[in-house]
Amino acid sequence: MTVLLLAAGCASPPHQAAADGRAREAAQVSDGSSAASHADGRTLAVAAAPAAAATTAAGSAGAGRPAHRTTLTVTSYDSKTRRAVISTAEHGRSVGQGKAGSPAVSPSPAAPSPSPSASASASASASASAQQAAVGDVIASAPAPGAPDGLLAKVTKVLGETEAGTEVQTEPATLDALLGDDTAKGTVPVDPAAFEVDKLLPDVKVSWSRTGDVHVGPEGAHVPLGSLRLDVSTEVPAAGGAPASAAASVSGFVQVAPQVDFAYGGAGTGTAPGSAYLGVSGDWNSGWAVKGRAGATATPLRIPFAKLHADPVLQVGAVPVVVNLDLTCYLQVSGDGRITVDVEQNLKGGFKAGGTFGTAQGWTPVSSSTMTSTPVRSSVTTSGSVRTTLGAEASVGLYGSVGVTADLAPYLRGEATGTVTATSATPGADAQGAWNLYGGVDLSGTLRLQLSVFGTPVLERGIPLGTLHREWKLAGGTL
Repeated sequence: MTVLLLAAGCASPPHQAAADGRAREAAQVSDGSSAASHADGRTLAVAAAPAAAATTAAGSAGAGRPAHRTTLTVTSYDSKTRRAVISTAEHGRSVGQGKAGSPAVSPSPAAPSPSPSASASASASASASAQQAAVGDVIASAPAPGAPDGLLAKVTKVLGETEAGTEVQTEPATLDALLGDDTAKGTVPVDPAAFEVDKLLPDVKVSWSRTGDVHVGPEGAHVPLGSLRLDVSTEVPAAGGAPASAAASVSGFVQVAPQVDFAYGGAGTGTAPGSAYLGVSGDWNSGWAVKGRAGATATPLRIPFAKLHADPVLQVGAVPVVVNLDLTCYLQVSGDGRITVDVEQNLKGGFKAGGTFGTAQGWTPVSSSTMTSTPVRSSVTTSGSVRTTLGAEASVGLYGSVGVTADLAPYLRGEATGTVTATSATPGADAQGAWNLYGGVDLSGTLRLQLSVFGTPVLERGIPLGTLHREWKLAGGTL
């Protein structure tokens, strides 16, 4: 009988793989005895996987063998050869775990012949492992040594025993093989502490907070629970010939509470599921100031200041679904090089970007934004135009395959003729020319063919999300 293996683990970044392995070993869950089975077509809960989730196992969803928990774990994986080593927690304790990220090791034909007693022991171990790993089994694992983005694969050959466990040859698998006729839908917040942050500029400060009065960041930085905040300050090239007093700089912050949106609609009429959805959403808050006279360029000056990565694990019934989330925060400035500004902008609201699948329409994009502006102060001198953006590029995928990319770009745009000093609260104050100030947001992106990890047809090319463009007038006037 085909066995479907699922290895669930801690929703933590790759550098914690070794600690996660120890947590999995410590989980005391017997094979199938403590797992709740379900009938075909059951609605499964979607939630964040526990910090020390036990390994799980399941029968083939298509054959009606429900998922259940076990002590099996992925000891190592080699992405080049697609060989994996799996073992029980007991086996891992007796022989020791391999180094995190080390490739699977095939049995050496040159090894000396073991003693009769050793041969009998090895034979018994191989017999037990053969029942745990067979051709046709499907492995789904949270981040593990050699598979930092998680693993979703089908066993094509059992290669034999190693010191770390049973080595198997694998090929890519899809989620419909795990979920079958079941349905699932949920939105799970991403723990801000799970993000690895790569600072690309020297003056970037990171803050976050979560329950339990846990806080990281500069003293006095107030960040709502579940939110991640990045503050940045940098110089930008000034316009040629500008006086020293017109030196250009940009400073600001972006605060985001990201969530992963996941849905699976059960078996469809063909080989694909009836429906599916994958996306990223959340609350957004940003504020930034631009001072001076930015240099004129043929294309907008884009300044990435931080890259973030997290691999949250969703527990969909007994199945661990690994989501890979990347964010690149950036500043962008464009203008004609003639205008000197002192501009401040604050925006907050929600956003959503993703892809939805239906058997009739295939994959279609989903994008929305509910940004609103707070009062803005703007000092504009001489005629010209300027536009500043504080945005984020996001990508979300499953088990290392990118499914959706999105670019959320809130912006401030100013235009002036003559000399103007004004605020949105007091339009026309000290105006000596015509001026207008606009706030806006652009949201664009692409659906990728890797969304076929759901078991849907492969996309022949990327599908644009379409550009969501909203702009509103903040203030303006004429002399």
